[in-house]
Amino acid sequence: MARSSRRTLFLVVFVLITCGFLGMVFGQKINPAAAPGGDADVRDSLRQFTDVYSLVEQNYAEPVNADKAIYNGAIPGMLHVLDPHSNFFDPKSYALLREDQRGKYYGVGMTVGPRNNKVIVIAPFAGTPAYRAGIRPGDIIVAVDGKPTDNMSTSDVADLLKGPKGTTVHITILREGTDKPLEFAVVRDEIPRYSVDLHFLIKPGIGYLHITGFNETTEKEVSEALDQMGDLKGLILDLRQNPGGLLSEGVGVADKFLRKGQLIVSHHGRNSPEKRYTASHGDGGKEYPLVVLVNRGTASAAEIVAGAIQDHDRGLIVGETTFGKGLVQTVYPLSENTGLALTTAHYYTPSGRLIQRDYANVSLYDYYFDREEDSKNTTANREVKLTDSGRTMYGGGGITPDVPIAPIKSTPFQDSLLQHYAFFNYAKHYMVTHHPTKNFEFDDIVLQDFRKFLDSEKVPFTEAELFQNNDWVRSNIKSEIFVNAFGQEEGLKVKAEADPEVLKALDLLPQAKQLAEKARQIVAQRTSTGPLSR
Repeated sequence: MARSSRRTLFLVVFVLITCGFLGMVFGQKINPAAAPGGDADVRDSLRQFTDVYSLVEQNYAEPVNADKAIYNGAIPGMLHVLDPHSNFFDPKSYALLREDQRGKYYGVGMTVGPRNNKVIVIAPFAGTPAYRAGIRPGDIIVAVDGKPTDNMSTSDVADLLKGPKGTTVHITILREGTDKPLEFAVVRDEIPRYSVDLHFLIKPGIGYLHITGFNETTEKEVSEALDQMGDLKGLILDLRQNPGGLLSEGVGVADKFLRKGQLIVSHHGRNSPEKRYTASHGDGGKEYPLVVLVNRGTASAAEIVAGAIQDHDRGLIVGETTFGKGLVQTVYPLSENTGLALTTAHYYTPSGRLIQRDYANVSLYDYYFDREEDSKNTTANREVKLTDSGRTMYGGGGITPDVPIAPIKSTPFQDSLLQHYAFFNYAKHYMVTHHPTKNFEFDDIVLQDFRKFLDSEKVPFTEAELFQNNDWVRSNIKSEIFVNAFGQEEGLKVKAEADPEVLKALDLLPQAKQLAEKARQIVAQRTSTGPLSR
């Protein structure tokens, strides 16, 4: 039997096994009257699948790619009929999933991305092999181990840079201000994938902490960040664009802001008993004011953290209504280095709110990208629950903020500068002849230089547009220059300090303090007088 035929046979058998597995999962505890035929119906369906696949393979106009047909078609199609989040991982995507969960990988330690039709170094991570080798933001990667990167995607180049720890990768770089390509021999190492990418004191005694996701090291990272910021008088916890991750790490992070024994989240499903997660350590009495920033990209474990803080009136949730992903996926490792993420339960906040947004009669595209109905923020037909202090909350549609902030819409001028990579390219140009210190400030000399640069790059602008977007332009230029001069974290810090939503969160810290104090008083009174009807 040819290798391709054996591969095809494996894939077909794999689908049959997977379908049988799903039938076994969903066949338990079902009323026979509701599922006439039972196993016979499953066998008939599987037989029909093999017949269809056989006809396709034999008669389709072009040779059939078994991987594409099965991995990208049959299995995902079957799972997406169930819900938007049950998913199949082929070998490459499963490896990336495990890499994300572990919070580390083996490579050189830098972010790469497309710029000006080239693959560019966005930033090396401080302390990594790429950083120590002297690779800089803005460097153009023209070859990896002698292979030209022309016509390669960013993903292709990133894959070439990864490899076993201790191996050497040869990177050919073009750098602005140099005549010839630069050659770097970089020894790969273990690269941590930090989920806390930024934490610092944004004002004396006031901390800012941003979590990008929840992997195996997140709870530890948050603990270390809080310790490093010292005796806090307030905290802004930024969960915007956080897609979630591991439940255990979300629970561990929420634990740090609640009192010991308080419920964080529960989940249960048709074939899984209720499981409750409570704060096992607690905040140790550190009940400083807390504001949590969220938006539409805040999902899953990040919503669990925000929901627990809101239901216990521990802090103020600020921003947009979150994504609404409250389905529990159990990941089952399968053969051929593949995996199946299957929805097995639903998440509920401490008050009993269902986090999951309705996905009935909605296409996958609309579910993920068209959120028009969410923007109306309707509460009709949504379940009503109460926080510890008796505030009304609504379930079934993500976490609704206590203080809504509409997303800031970019202007055509801003879009144009970003599309031309104006700030990234200007910072690269600026660093050729300048050596800024951390006291760098955007002044009229820099502004005039930026004008000349835009003209030289043929980026359209008017003086009125520069004036109207003055603060935004200054912040972006300073941020990119700081990334080049001092590393990605310093550039992110500049952006956070000028972020309008972060500035609003600072103003709301007194309100967050009042909320938590009032809730503690109500709960204490209720405890002393016995249960009250609510």
